[in-house]
Amino acid sequence: MSAYKQLMAFEHTTQALGQVAGRLGWDQEAIMPSGAAPQRAEEMAAMEGVLHARRIHPKVGAWLAEIGDAQLGEVERSHMRHIRKSFERTSKVPADLAAEIAKVTSRAQGIWAQARSDEDVAAFLPTLKEVVGLKQQEGQALAAGGDVYDAMVDDYEPEMTANEIAAMFDAMRPRLVALREAVLAAKAPPKLTGTFPSAAQMALTEKLAASFGYDFEHGRIDQVTHPFCSGSGLDVRITTRTTDEPFNCFYSTIHEVGHAAYEQGIDKAYLLTPLGRGVSMGVHESQSRIYENQLGRSRAYTSWLFPQMKKVFGDFGVENAEDFYGTVNRVNDGYIRTEADEVQYNLHIMLRFDLERALMLGDLAVDDLEAAWNDRFEADFGYAVDKPSNGVLQDVHWSVGLFGYFPTYSLGNVYAGCLNDSLRKAVPDLDVQLAQGDTSAATGWLRENLQQFGGLRKPADTIVHATGAAPSGEPLLDYLEAKFGDIYKL
Repeated sequence: MSAYKQLMAFEHTTQALGQVAGRLGWDQEAIMPSGAAPQRAEEMAAMEGVLHARRIHPKVGAWLAEIGDAQLGEVERSHMRHIRKSFERTSKVPADLAAEIAKVTSRAQGIWAQARSDEDVAAFLPTLKEVVGLKQQEGQALAAGGDVYDAMVDDYEPEMTANEIAAMFDAMRPRLVALREAVLAAKAPPKLTGTFPSAAQMALTEKLAASFGYDFEHGRIDQVTHPFCSGSGLDVRITTRTTDEPFNCFYSTIHEVGHAAYEQGIDKAYLLTPLGRGVSMGVHESQSRIYENQLGRSRAYTSWLFPQMKKVFGDFGVENAEDFYGTVNRVNDGYIRTEADEVQYNLHIMLRFDLERALMLGDLAVDDLEAAWNDRFEADFGYAVDKPSNGVLQDVHWSVGLFGYFPTYSLGNVYAGCLNDSLRKAVPDLDVQLAQGDTSAATGWLRENLQQFGGLRKPADTIVHATGAAPSGEPLLDYLEAKFGDIYKL
């Protein structure tokens, strides 16, 4: 057996074990009894220890040294690129540090959830200090003298730097702020009224997931506090939540279906290989955001959704499909990132990006984080945070050590803007189909041009391949200004 085949056989098992670890994470969020948390932390640490050892196994280094890329095809070279990067990055992080991070972040998740429920920031801060300290150690090991935050971003959006992100955000912010101010000064569309039982929301949300092509034979929907997607290949699970506001449930579901569709759409020849997952979180987010917003919140799709909701809930205070389109896209004051409208969403991300970058670089102390959040939020949005669960405690990310993840949400919006531009040109009658609840032309185009390739190409190259142009914030900003200018008659 050649060195390449031996390496890929070894990697196949590593990938399978990684899926098992991911399933433990899904279970912890979705159905694990709360009393199991201490044991689960030990289990997660044990799994991370096994995975860490496999990723830096001497045999992997020997195989990498023996294999010459010149003799390989595109797919094989891509496999090598991913494995080599994993080997080099993992080798920089001591095994005991990797296991400790897994253990502490597993424990921290439950502590964060309780603190959030109790509105008690002080109860979470000691644990957050542990997480931040451990992640700083990891970042320093990975950066090897370079920028610690860049090393963290690279885990989620390879070859992207904090300075590039900051420059993009700085260029986007003025147009976003101007649009927000104009919209909030205009007459708003009607609000929903009435009651929306949880069971009825879940029944309709399954129909919405099916309308976007979610494969229930290889997935399932569960209810959690913070919606997410887990898994790849033949087992891709999504979660959602129900509240008094049914759009939270419906559009969280469509968002997670976008993530799931990416994983379910990858060429099955890549199953349990480095190419069998989405190439980056930014590209992943482009799929969830285009499903949720450019498709799911479009005038055409909402004209189909309107009678579906009438059938399930009866009268809810909106008279016709056109008003309903405005209601779905209503711009509201609010604290919660996951419930934010398209106009304001990226401002939430920019806040988190700046704060977590300062935390990782040591420019902001954990004890000062809540005050920094509250000050920045009031400056950006014009009103004060009313309680911690609407402020610094609202997101799970920092408790589980996902520093460098937040900016990929806005990168995903940028990529989605580019993809939507190309999709509309490729499928000129798209709105006719969406008005029938038929998303297959859109989802088929995304699968053919992006999803099926998984990790074959680098993130920016993935967008270039699908659209024919380098990623730019302009299509997203143009789309937002046109859409909300129309809705709010600006």
